Amino acid sequence: MIQYIFGGILASLLGFFFLLNASQSKKKKNASSIEIRDECVKSSINGDLRSDVGGDTDVIIVGAGVAGAALAHTLGKDGRRVHVIERDLTEPDRIVGELLQPGGYLKLIELGLQDCLDEIDSQRVLGYALFKDGRDTRLAYPLEKFHSDVSGRSFHNGRFIQRMREKAATLPNVRLEQGTVTSLLEENGTIKGVLYKTKDGEEINAYAPLTIVCDGCFSNLRRSLCSPKVEVPSCFVGLVLENCQLPYPNHGHVVLADPSPILFYPISSTEVRCLVDVPGQKVPSIANGEMAKYLKTVVAPQIPPQIYDSFIAAIDKGSIRTMPNRSMPADPHPTPGALLMGDAFNMRHPLTGGGMTVALSDIVVLQNLLKPLRNLNDAPALCKYLESFYTLRKPVASTINTLAGALYKVFCASPDEARKEMREACFDYLSLGGVCSQGPVALLSGLNPRPLSLVCHFFAVAIYGVGRLLIPFPSPKRLWIGARLISGASGIIFPIIKAEGVRQMFFPATVPAYYRSPPVK
Repeated sequence: MIQYIFGGILASLLGFFFLLNASQSKKKKNASSIEIRDECVKSSINGDLRSDVGGDTDVIIVGAGVAGAALAHTLGKDGRRVHVIERDLTEPDRIVGELLQPGGYLKLIELGLQDCLDEIDSQRVLGYALFKDGRDTRLAYPLEKFHSDVSGRSFHNGRFIQRMREKAATLPNVRLEQGTVTSLLEENGTIKGVLYKTKDGEEINAYAPLTIVCDGCFSNLRRSLCSPKVEVPSCFVGLVLENCQLPYPNHGHVVLADPSPILFYPISSTEVRCLVDVPGQKVPSIANGEMAKYLKTVVAPQIPPQIYDSFIAAIDKGSIRTMPNRSMPADPHPTPGALLMGDAFNMRHPLTGGGMTVALSDIVVLQNLLKPLRNLNDAPALCKYLESFYTLRKPVASTINTLAGALYKVFCASPDEARKEMREACFDYLSLGGVCSQGPVALLSGLNPRPLSLVCHFFAVAIYGVGRLLIPFPSPKRLWIGARLISGASGIIFPIIKAEGVRQMFFPATVPAYYRSPPVK
């Protein structure tokens, strides 16, 4: 019903942004004809280095995080000869990448990797609980139509990655090696492989028909393969709460605090991860005690009382870590012989936990594109064909990316009256239940990643907020706040949609690359 109500309104808005995006795409296409290369790309003609002959390798994968390890197993299982080069093969220790949405779990099953969640004490996640000003509401994932095993999963990121690396390494045609890739090897505009340094310090040229760069959010190779526009809207401060009983077991908890959200979710049977969002790129110093003071005086009074004691104990224990939250829309330069994936390619605010779902969905898309190909040796033809990857991934990836960016801005506190009303309206709208909660949660979970549904629900929240302002009696002040609320909502979501690409997001079937056929050879 909501989609029918707002469809007409959105058509004209999206039409305008479609035309704007088309004109910018044309400019970008003309600009891309200029060959982009920097210090990350070196000539493959170098006689001083030992060469690892590429005849026995089909694909080089740079990085063995979630995307790289999952991709290595997927391509290896399909019969490709894969060489994975990872900077550090020891177990990672991160404070993000610990919650896999149900949509991501379904992709994990599709890739045959669901057993990687066994034996790591992963926890089932059945939905979210929202807390605001002493009130709370529970939002369950719409899992009724799925097998009983389907749910979200939360875990220690490093344990999950190690399990996937181990599974990939069991395949005889997958080779995992510890080394640092320093540059891509280019010859006549085509990426031929990589230059990497082994853990013993030896520099080696490795060659393959296709190089896939999955070296994460700190990628030093992405600059030659895309136009990175990285933003850092905030930082996460991470704590581990031990023996903490969450108000809603098997749920993620989101506290709409001032100045920005606080997250809690289980990562083992005895541990709960807490992520405190701090807006901006600077956080209080951990070394001089400013961080502990900030957490105790500003954050602690706003969290649910059931968690308070465990939160204070975690601060006193002193294991406080921070990391910047990055967002970066996908803006690739299709390059023969190379492809970007994972956080090296596309990032969104981690508030919604959608990163792994996007990465695994991308791998499924790429797997289906590569399956019909007998070999990958015709780099120009392969590059042309794989342009369809960027279009086919867009509806899912853009929905999750847009939701993450928009929801973060709505959930942050603001002194502006219209933004306050939008935040309050969002909480109350989700509390209504029925389609008002199931629709947004289906988007959040990756179970229904439809761009139009996202935009409809977003503006339904805004109009719901305006309606509350005008009841029982509208006043000039309330009308003005309502108008600013709608304007503010548009100012939040439309720039994100524009950056994602209106045409590919809403009208992918109009993009020629959508219909690319596999190369004949």
